[in-house]
This record gives sequence, C-alpha cells and structure tokens, in this order.
Amino acid sequence: MNHYLEHFSRNMGEGGVPEAKREFLEIGRLAGKFPAARSLRDGVTSEISVWCSNDYLGMGQHPLVLAATREALDEYGAGSGGSRNIGGTNHYHVLLEKELADLHGKADALLFTSGYTANDGALTVLAGRPENCVVFSDEMNHASIIDGLRHSGAEKRIFRHNDTAHLEELISATDPDRPKMIVMESVYSMGGDVAPLAEIARIAREHGAMTFLDEVHAVGMYGPEGAGIAAGLGIADEFTVIMGTLAKGFGTTGGYIAGPAELVDAVRGLSRPFIFTTALPPAVAAGALAAVRHLRTSEEERDRLRENARLTHRLLREHGIPFVSDGSHIVSIFVGDDALARRISALLLARHGIYVQAINAPSVRVGQEILRSAPGAVHEPAEVEGFVAALDGIWRELGVTRAQGPHRSPVTDG
Repeated sequence: MNHYLEHFSRNMGEGGVPEAKREFLEIGRLAGKFPAARSLRDGVTSEISVWCSNDYLGMGQHPLVLAATREALDEYGAGSGGSRNIGGTNHYHVLLEKELADLHGKADALLFTSGYTANDGALTVLAGRPENCVVFSDEMNHASIIDGLRHSGAEKRIFRHNDTAHLEELISATDPDRPKMIVMESVYSMGGDVAPLAEIARIAREHGAMTFLDEVHAVGMYGPEGAGIAAGLGIADEFTVIMGTLAKGFGTTGGYIAGPAELVDAVRGLSRPFIFTTALPPAVAAGALAAVRHLRTSEEERDRLRENARLTHRLLREHGIPFVSDGSHIVSIFVGDDALARRISALLLARHGIYVQAINAPSVRVGQEILRSAPGAVHEPAEVEGFVAALDGIWRELGVTRAQGPHRSPVTDG
C-alpha cells in the first residue's frame, strides 16, 4: 500500500466521514406498477414497496411521460451528443426552458444536468460576480447550495434555520450599499418543514437584497400549476431566481433556474458546470416537458399527495411515532440513533417488504438520524395504514421511544 492509501485509510473516521460503509439497496422500479419495485438481495429477487422515493407524484411512470420519452428516443437516439455549446442543444431543451420560464412567470430559464449542478453552477456566478457581495444562507441549506457559495468566493453569513429575526439582525448590521443575496429552500429535504417565505421576501425587499429560492421539493407538488410554494403564496415575483429540479415532482432528471434574462444569460455564459457538461438527452427533456405540461393542468396528483401526507401525519400521531414536521409531504420519522434507524429500516424491508431508507450523517447531524419516508400520490390509503401499522409493531417490539404529540427536531442536509 502506498503512502497516500495508508494516510487515507487512517483518516477515514475523521472530518465527519462515517466509519460505517454506506450500503445501497439495489432496486428496479416496475414501470406502470410503482411504488412496486424489484429488489435483489443476497442473490434473491423479491418485490417490494418503495416509501422513500423522490418521485413524489409518480410522474416517472406516467403514460404521457413514457410516451414522450419513447417518441424522442426513437427520433433522436439515446444521447445529446455534446454540451449545449457543441452540438448538444436539441429543440426539446429549448421548449422545456420556455415552459419552465412560463411556469414561474420569469423571463428566462436554463437547464442543468442535475439539481446539484444547477445550484452549484448558478450560485458560483450569481454570488461571485458582484464585487463585495455578501450572502445570507439558511443553516440547513442543501450541500449543493453550500458548495456553490464556497465556489463563488462571496462572504457568507449563516442565519439560524427559518429564523427570520436572526436573518434581519444579520442583514441590518451589514453595510446597506453592499450587494446582498438571501438563499433559502422552500421545503427542506430532510425535515420536510417549510420556510417563512413571506417574511423573507419582506426582509429582502426592505434591504434591497436579491433572493435565490430553491424549490426542488415543491415544484410540481405545490402552488398553482405546480409552480411551488412561493407561487402558492402569491409572492413568486418577489424571488429573483427560482431554482428547481426535474427529478422529483416531474419524475425525470435534471435541474434548472428561472429568473431575469440578464442573470440567466450570465449563468449561461459563465457557469462551468453548464458549459463543460454534456447536455441532457433529448428523450429526458421530452419526458420532463410532458410532465411539466401535464401537472400545469392536473390537480389529481397533488390532491392525492396531500391526502396521503395528512393521513400519514394523523396515524403517526395516533400511534405516538415521532416525526420531524407536518409541514409537507416529506414525513421524516425521528429515531435519533444510527444503529437503531438501520435496524428499523432492515426490519421493515425483511418482514413487510417496505423500503424506507435510514438517513445518517452527513445528510443529518449525528444524533438526529431519521427514516425519511415520502408517502406519494401513487400510494393507496390502505397502504398508508399498513405502513404505519408496521412501524407501530416494530416500535413496540424494540421499545422505541414514543412521542407526546408531533416531534420536531432540527435536521440538516449538508
């Protein structure tokens, strides 16, 4: 073993790197049958039910999305052939960007290959180009936001999670002539809680700050036509740039920003993750376009999602099973111990065929481990009841602490 590997192995447990190896369950979602999936474990294939997917509305299995994907695949093939600058811009990319800009009421939009690169690539430019810019970032913001702000080189000030009084204190103490940016998420991916967007918009307006709103866990699921939480509050125009994903509510893959033409054009021309990355395959863009267009006219999927979330919250309360927040469709069941969370997840899978991933550091802080469940639009109410009954049985068997009312505990995702 060379010196590098010796030092690397010696330090694997330091710096927040988990000592336990991350293990991944191999699954294949069954088209047309989701949340059913095929799982391969120890050489044995079995059918399971997925309860932790980000395909919250089941659009990755929707007939319209599959048909659009197949049609584009047959017409244009499997890949885009290059970056957007070098032969990779397909008409479906152009149509999708126009659709997303219109969805959010913005002048322009820009596609990225993932939500992570959208945050990283956009924030690197938007926070980094104005001289002496200072950024106010929620302490629970996603790792992609953290990385984008690091890469920007801008000064960063962290405000306590969803604490607008702390945000206002920090921004009031800043030179009023400095360019300012406030960065937050609408729905937080681990806790499922929702940001106080109206109050943040007021603070930004009064202090002349630009706003960058990550709506990845909201687009498709909330607001008129699925435009997100800010649109649902009627204040989308108060957020300068909206960032979203195609990989969750819209069921495919990719990320995007929507905002003023000048800012989007700057990101288009300067963002390294955009310029130097092969474009999304046309078939993916076509499928995403079909999903966005469908959800702009259909409330059925959003209604089912809301109903299942409410049912899950109610049943968990009745059984005293602690969860982090009842603010959204993300129902994070609080465990608070890594080994115990893994054991509960394993028992759910082995005994009930229910797959809910245990979440540990660095996705959440040590001591705040959760089972991140997401009862989606595709689940039936009877399945929700069976899911909570299975949890209740394991809670009883293992003597896991019960909640006195809904449990709320701060969690982080990077």
